[in-house]
Amino acid sequence: MSEYTNTQIAERGSDGVTRQQANEAARRQTLTPAVDIIEDLHKVTLWADLPGVAKDKLEVKVHDGSLTIEAESVVPVPANLQLAHVEVRAPYFSRTFTVSEDFDTSKVEALLKNGVLTLTIPRREEAKPRRIEIATG
Repeated sequence: MSEYTNTQIAERGSDGVTRQQANEAARRQTLTPAVDIIEDLHKVTLWADLPGVAKDKLEVKVHDGSLTIEAESVVPVPANLQLAHVEVRAPYFSRTFTVSEDFDTSKVEALLKNGVLTLTIPRREEAKPRRIEIATG
């Protein structure tokens, strides 16, 4: 009587990724969200379109002069249904911006409302234009 061992074998491509992982990655789209940016003397405001994104699936990071937005859209499934097979995944959003040293990234404000992320980054006080008083003499 021979003993059988349950061994999982994954077919890997030349890059070491399994075929299943490659198929999942291909089905999951990474999208660059559309943005509008307005800059004035006091701040810069960025609006990013992130349809279907919930707050818990959104991450905004600032590090070394870069601002990164990463978000995952969620397709709601009614509680009484269970998915048996899924070929199309909800999109994943990712975009990175370079932020000038003129802006104070420690004071970024973020608001997510109706699928639109609003980021406000104030200008550093020393970078704001100021009027120089002229003395007469």
